[in-house]
Amino acid sequence: MAKSTTLTVNDGQLRASINTLLKDLLSKGVVDAILVPLTHPAGNNVVQTLVTNPEYLDRADVLAPIMPVNAARIIQSITRLTPADRKTAVVMKPCELRALVELVKLRQASLDNLYLIGIDCPGAYSVSDYPELVAEKTSDEFAGAAWNGQDDPRLRAGCQVCEYPVPLMTDLTIGLVGMDLKQGLVLIASSEKGEELLEGLGLTIEDGGEAATKREAAVTQLLEKMKGIRQKFFEETTAEVGGIEKLAEVFGPCILCHNCQTVCPVCYCRECFFDSPTFELEAEKYLGVAEKQGAVRMPVDTLLFHLTRMTHMGTSCVGCGACEEACPSGIPLLKIFQLAGGNVQKLFDYIPGRSLEDELPLTTFREDELQWIGEK
Repeated sequence: MAKSTTLTVNDGQLRASINTLLKDLLSKGVVDAILVPLTHPAGNNVVQTLVTNPEYLDRADVLAPIMPVNAARIIQSITRLTPADRKTAVVMKPCELRALVELVKLRQASLDNLYLIGIDCPGAYSVSDYPELVAEKTSDEFAGAAWNGQDDPRLRAGCQVCEYPVPLMTDLTIGLVGMDLKQGLVLIASSEKGEELLEGLGLTIEDGGEAATKREAAVTQLLEKMKGIRQKFFEETTAEVGGIEKLAEVFGPCILCHNCQTVCPVCYCRECFFDSPTFELEAEKYLGVAEKQGAVRMPVDTLLFHLTRMTHMGTSCVGCGACEEACPSGIPLLKIFQLAGGNVQKLFDYIPGRSLEDELPLTTFREDELQWIGEK
């Protein structure tokens, strides 16, 4: 049974109370560094920052409803060459944690000396919308509204249909769901590393706990609600983009900028086929195709690019929506990739980022899988 403790929210200041917790981790020497989003000096964005001086954590905002970059990519860049050599805590949203787990399985990141701190996520807004929205409400108010059941249609598409808005695999969870956030939140240690963090802070921990039990019941209810929303989402998306002709129409505005590939946390190849000389053709070949067909769309192979990406990382897609956020042409990439990824993941009974013990479907062979063919 996971161990937990209740953290009192002082004077109803949720963000400040969490920041004090993070500052204590550094000042007491429990960890040597913390990767956490800090508010930009302009106040209109947050920036992932590796912090070693506790004073900087006054600007931390793990509740900020924005995700400019999936933090799994940051950890990949830090640990791909060599693991962290000092104790480093990383505070991440659920989709970021799931992406990191997939990258570790793909040997693109390391968890050595990392302490994974997950937080229940109220969702995120577009980077372009956030400056206006943050002027309306504080991070505390956004979180409070989310957990009081107030759905916001302005949230990013991925957040509106998020299957797992709570961490699946973490050392320590900052639990908000089901809590009276003016009074307190629950800290749940799911591993020995998590217990080490709580003990290092001098907090009294117990097996289970009333607050953890209350959160668990609320989480069950939340996930059931999201299950229904996703089912409707899949039905609508299938009707909208089903079939190769509809796909070609949806991907028509693509300018082949590769932004979606660049920001995707699980599109991990160091040398991409689409950046290779294979697609560097002489002018006569383009002209030859144009002469044969009467016309040729430029740039070429946009549909091939997206279909290849879907087959490449469909099993590991965590639905973070970074691809759609980065698309300058407004293509509903989240819808398409979640539909394709969801179907593939269901086929293999695989939930990306759930556990390091779950084997990647495309790297594991089983004689009894994929037996069904056609209709009898």
